[in-house]
Amino acid sequence: MKISVCVGSSCHLRGSYDIINLMKENIESRHLEDKVELAAAFCLGKCTDGVSVKIDDEIVVGVNKENFDQIFKEHVLDVL
Repeated sequence: MKISVCVGSSCHLRGSYDIINLMKENIESRHLEDKVELAAAFCLGKCTDGVSVKIDDEIVVGVNKENFDQIFKEHVLDVL
């Protein structure tokens, strides 16, 4: 599974680096390093919708610290 977190201007201002850190922490704590590739991406084309995260071929928008756990569960853990 490949996860790309947008670090373009709009997403950066909305906390994309917090989301990257949460991704890293969750991937490591669950020992998913061999199953998940984490990367940064410049602009996923959803600039008005908050932090955008591309998980394989799906773009999830509006990711923030408050909804991160639910999104990680639904789009990463439940899929793996």
